[in-house]
Amino acid sequence: MTTLKNVLIINALSSGATGLILATFPSYIAGLFGAAQTMPFVAVGVFLLIFAAIVFTQGRKNPLSTGWIKLIIVLDILWVVESLMIIATEMFGLTPLGYCLIGAVALWVALMAFLQLKGLRQLKIAG
Repeated sequence: MTTLKNVLIINALSSGATGLILATFPSYIAGLFGAAQTMPFVAVGVFLLIFAAIVFTQGRKNPLSTGWIKLIIVLDILWVVESLMIIATEMFGLTPLGYCLIGAVALWVALMAFLQLKGLRQLKIAG
């Protein structure tokens, strides 16, 4: 059974892993995306590491904080919307692979947001 806590931990681990990759290998990732600058990848990586720490912390709390969970869901939804805007407008002139990677991550983040929202609703019904 998928619980809200499990989804939060999965979100934290996947966000943390992505953040670590972006912050550790920005030149390689920039090359895949066809980007000249590496700093945006480092910045996004650092953001994701901070986000992952917050999500992990919230996933381990008992009881869960609905306010924090709502914020996490909103941030995930914003990530998806921004990703779709980047893809739809071909912002930044990235490679096709870059846009595909952005789309794949956006799908994963959308799934996390959906499952977290579902878990939050179940939590409210049970509470």
